[in-house]
Amino acid sequence: MSKNKYEIDMCNGTIMDKLISFSVPLMLSGILQLMFNAVDIIVVGRFAGSQSLAAVGSTTALINMFVNLFIGVSLGANVLAARFYGAKKEKDVQETTHTAVIICLLTGILIMVLGLLFANGILELLHTKDELIEGAALYLRIYFLGMPALAIYNFGNAVFSAVGNTKKPLYYLATAGVINIILNLFFVIVCKLDVAGVALASIISQYTSAILILRALFMTKEIYGLKLSMFKPNSQKTGMILSIGVPSAIQYAIFQVANLFIQFGVNSFDATMVAGNSAAANADGLVYDVMAAFYTACSSFIGQNYGAGNKERVRNSYFVSLAYSFGIGLVIGVTLEIFGTQFLSLFTTEQAVVDAGMKRLGIMGFSYCISAFMDATIAASRGLGKSVVPTIIVIMGSCVFRIIWVYTIFAYFKTIPSLYLLYVFSWSITAIVEMIYFKVIYHKQMAVLRTA
Repeated sequence: MSKNKYEIDMCNGTIMDKLISFSVPLMLSGILQLMFNAVDIIVVGRFAGSQSLAAVGSTTALINMFVNLFIGVSLGANVLAARFYGAKKEKDVQETTHTAVIICLLTGILIMVLGLLFANGILELLHTKDELIEGAALYLRIYFLGMPALAIYNFGNAVFSAVGNTKKPLYYLATAGVINIILNLFFVIVCKLDVAGVALASIISQYTSAILILRALFMTKEIYGLKLSMFKPNSQKTGMILSIGVPSAIQYAIFQVANLFIQFGVNSFDATMVAGNSAAANADGLVYDVMAAFYTACSSFIGQNYGAGNKERVRNSYFVSLAYSFGIGLVIGVTLEIFGTQFLSLFTTEQAVVDAGMKRLGIMGFSYCISAFMDATIAASRGLGKSVVPTIIVIMGSCVFRIIWVYTIFAYFKTIPSLYLLYVFSWSITAIVEMIYFKVIYHKQMAVLRTA
């Protein structure tokens, strides 16, 4: 198999340097993808007022839940393609990519339909304020029209990441990001479309990135390229993709369901607190997306090196990814603690909203780095093809625990700090158990390689 100039050789050379080269474009891609929603919030906050800001912000957790479903499903394609690519199994790579694109597209269409049908009902279940429901539901229905595009882009990004090419998805997303900003300003300031305008800008941008990445996969001559003649699902590959992707998607979905309970807690406060927390929550996306670059790198590096039989590089890929993700989480978190007011001022001109947002940032800023121990370890387990048990651990430690916390600790104190302290506790508990599990399965999988 040939290597083009964009691909990184994950199986040879210094891991620390190559993991950085792999991850930086992913970081930038994550930040740009985050801008789709963040720019929406900035524009409505500055040009449509706090009511519209709260309406859009009240949908963030719900949108993230469905977006993370795509990430989970596409992860199955990423791990499998990386493993077969590392093992130099060309036919398996081809079957994996063509099967995965069908799965991802169908998932996107299904979620679009569900969102269009049940937007109002879901918002009511979240106890969204009556004055916010109309705007929030309108934003959601338009935004959900872009779900098939989000699914396709995440599929393409997963395939390119599996083979060490993280630059092309960045270029395509950068193009879409510029379009998103221009259209946001045009639709809201010029056309006065309010929340509908920012939603329209987002979906146009999403379809732009999806079309560009699909075109690249059809145009490439590499073995992972798409060909119309091969567009039929392979039952074996379907099962393998879903065995990794479905548990991951369930984890992300349930994780976000748990966050919906947190949103429920936030929505119990007044509109100013909801708006402040909506603005502050954009920091979560920024930090998580930057840190997630190293988790994707971890799964891809481990997947390729496991397929190639490089035992030492499997272990080292995990430790390097963990170190990098912890470090970047700590640096960004401390920076947000220092410059939190300036950050929140990007989203609103109202001091009361900024003050409300700082109550959240004051806790979360020193908590982000803790999540690295949990997420890097989960990524490592999935790189070895293990997804079910890590998912169960996350559901129990970070999901069930959060729901219990909301109905006990938060129900008793009824303060924003008592709500957000649940993150550091749930992350710590889950990380300990995940690391114990990874140690066990690592030694088992390496024993299999020694006897192979």
